[in-house]
Amino acid sequence: MTDAARTRATITRLGHQGDGIAPGPLYAPRILPGEIVSGRVEGQVLSDIRIETPSEHRVQAPCRHYKSCGGCQLQHASDGFVADWKTDVVRQALKTRGLETHFRPIKTSPPRSRRRAVLSVKRTKKGAMAGFHGRASDIITEIPECQLLAPELLSALPMAEELAMIGASRKAPLSVTLTSSDAGLDVLVRNGKPLDGTLRIELAQAIERYRLARLTWDDEPVGMEQPPVQSFGPARVCPPPGAFLQATPEGEAALVEAVQDIVGDARRLVDLFAGCGTFSLPLARAAEVHAVEGEGDMLSALELGWRKAKGLKKVTTETRDLFRNPMLPEDLKPFGAEFDAVVIDPPRAGAEAQVIELAQARIPTIAYVSCNPVTFARDAERLVNAGYTLNWVQVVDQFRWSSHTELAASLSLS
Repeated sequence: MTDAARTRATITRLGHQGDGIAPGPLYAPRILPGEIVSGRVEGQVLSDIRIETPSEHRVQAPCRHYKSCGGCQLQHASDGFVADWKTDVVRQALKTRGLETHFRPIKTSPPRSRRRAVLSVKRTKKGAMAGFHGRASDIITEIPECQLLAPELLSALPMAEELAMIGASRKAPLSVTLTSSDAGLDVLVRNGKPLDGTLRIELAQAIERYRLARLTWDDEPVGMEQPPVQSFGPARVCPPPGAFLQATPEGEAALVEAVQDIVGDARRLVDLFAGCGTFSLPLARAAEVHAVEGEGDMLSALELGWRKAKGLKKVTTETRDLFRNPMLPEDLKPFGAEFDAVVIDPPRAGAEAQVIELAQARIPTIAYVSCNPVTFARDAERLVNAGYTLNWVQVVDQFRWSSHTELAASLSLS
């Protein structure tokens, strides 16, 4: 390609997916604001990129797999730049809703701290390979020196490859979810061969050979050497296979600390989208908690963990789809007249229906945990319009080098 056939562009900002954006818009993957680049235009994307003027924030990617792997988007940017950018993503989301607040310093998880990952694993002519898909690609990149995964997950790559040799078809890769637990690895495999007697025997041998805590195959239990428990405060909980878990211990600790700061000396709490008890159980050291969650098996795990723990106050549970059947003010009143605070940690879609009801229930303090700044800003605007003050936001970056941003926010009735 001649230089005349190349387009030259100046990157003005980063999009929410971490791509550089030039006027047009024209998207340039792994390019930073202020950089002058040239490349070939394909639709709205710049490819075959040549950096003509690099940013002062550009750094050498710490992982040798970065160029081909799609697991990270921002290893080419300095830690300080990423921290400021992620904070600004939240700030700008609030600004579009007419909201401003104080931001606490961001807390970022260290390298090699991810305790949960979903690998793609496929058989090959020579054996098997495990890794992440490349960017916008179905090609799997092997990741033996991944800078994201905790050491116990990284050392499990050969085990994941053996599972593919045992139970994958040649047509489709396995999806292997690895989760670190207090008792060892918890492994969930999807897209495998049907679980017949021969496969079950081979998998049982793999459990023993690799000392796995638990192995689940397409939602069918294969074996459990020890319950793969997680520690939530003083409680030890055995989540169901594939249940939601905060990505890093450091990220979870930062979010729990922020929530504890928000609820303060509250004596009765309601925890909405409670999961397996990430917040409910640590908070139960000082307060009675009513935990509400749509998945009954997660609540069962929470309740069993509470019953076996010592030194916790009363925890009650309620299985309820908070999207289709949010708790109404009158539903909360049997408890809500005495509730001091609410903790809410919805998925990426936010909690629009539930927030409408919370705005009317007028519980004095709300700790809102979010993994999506846009839906958080929408929900925060409704609460502010109902009389709440957005006191502060704590950004937590536990998906290091990705475009993903999480936060905890303090709201109180004015």
